[in-house]
Amino acid sequence: MTKSTTKKQVGRLAMRHEGQYWNAYYAMPNTMDGAILLGCISMRFVIDNKERKDAFMEFMKQAVSDILQEELGAEATWPNDPEPAPESERSGHG
Repeated sequence: MTKSTTKKQVGRLAMRHEGQYWNAYYAMPNTMDGAILLGCISMRFVIDNKERKDAFMEFMKQAVSDILQEELGAEATWPNDPEPAPESERSGHG
């Protein structure tokens, strides 16, 4: 049997600036309904430090990858660069 190479988006990593924190969620495509909080970090540690911000985001990607491996037995791929949140999901912190 040939292994399928078809890829399907089963969720996304959603990063949100909420209050004093930068929160990471696992969310379904195009919605935050039912999103799972994965972790958070104080904005003071990442707001002016791209290296730390990227490191936190990478750590959260690894968490999502672990969840997908455990739950679906599938390896996650991250084909897209980060994109701005849709207007409907923004909390007012650009």
